[in-house]
Amino acid sequence: MSENRWLATGNFFTSYKAEQRIFLTHTDRLVFVCFLILTFVWPLIFEVSSKYMLVIDSILIAIVAVYGLNLLTGFAGLISIGHAAFVGVGAYTLASFSRVLGSDHVLLTHCWPLMIVLAGCVGAVFGAVVGLPSLRLKHLYLVIATLSFQMIFQWIINFMRFFNQGQTIAIGRVFWFTGKVGRQEHYIFWYYVCLVIVVILGFAVRNLLRSKHGRCLVAVRDNDRAADAMGMHPGFTKVYAFALSGFFAGIAGALHAYLWRGVGFESFTLHHSISYLAMAIVGGLGTLMGTFFGPVAILMLELQVEHIAELVGHYITAIGDVATAFRPLSFGLVIVLFLMFEPRGIANWWRITRSYFKLWPFRY
Repeated sequence: MSENRWLATGNFFTSYKAEQRIFLTHTDRLVFVCFLILTFVWPLIFEVSSKYMLVIDSILIAIVAVYGLNLLTGFAGLISIGHAAFVGVGAYTLASFSRVLGSDHVLLTHCWPLMIVLAGCVGAVFGAVVGLPSLRLKHLYLVIATLSFQMIFQWIINFMRFFNQGQTIAIGRVFWFTGKVGRQEHYIFWYYVCLVIVVILGFAVRNLLRSKHGRCLVAVRDNDRAADAMGMHPGFTKVYAFALSGFFAGIAGALHAYLWRGVGFESFTLHHSISYLAMAIVGGLGTLMGTFFGPVAILMLELQVEHIAELVGHYITAIGDVATAFRPLSFGLVIVLFLMFEPRGIANWWRITRSYFKLWPFRY
């Protein structure tokens, strides 16, 4: 890299340490810091309704969940269509405490950071267990194994009285240094909590990919036999990829339970697993930036399609069923178009734009 890290162009490195920097230039770091400050400050300047704050909070939670799925599918090459079940494991970990101790127990209301981490650990355990078939199974067979876990999860939640047979299990309001978080500041409070967690886990994922364990994920994805010949352990790598995916999903599930102040079966169905996979595909598999772009694109698309469907159903009542079909139609159409014309996702657009400014005005 050039001596002047403000005006550096191209990708010329003189050491491995320089190549593994999180921010290649000072400009990258400055842009990131400015964007981070903006995300923390804007809720204090602009007033947003609770409906849209709920959508923004849901996007941040989806980003946490897609962190795990992108590590599993994008970097490790292991396809999973049971990711919503891992998110549900984290949510129902809190629901279990609520059923045993009560929804307003001090562990749930005062020790909520510890409960979020605990939900992530439980999700990691389930992820490692579900990942054991990956020692022998690949491709479509592994897909069926993860689908089986999704079906087993749905059956257990729907038929066990302990989990209220899929009905909502309440979670109490949490406490902060200023006291109990009330109704008015509920969504703003969880916006900042989710944002902090997204930033921390984002740096964790970035540093993981710089380590030997992250490089093992990519090596096993590309060719597990070649990785084995180079001294890596493909089986262990696949299992801890599932464990990491379960950990991130468990944290997302706990955040979902606290945000909605309850846990219900309808939030962790197969449809949501497909949605998480669509977020990873649209954002860009195997890219960290795609983890952010995918949830934003899919959830904002669903919100806009919902408005269009309401408008069509209001003015043209005779084709109300067509308006209801807009959401799955647009959802499937977006996935097909991205797979056909932009398989590398929105992150590829970001890569092209960033490369232009990084190389301008030189080309080498």
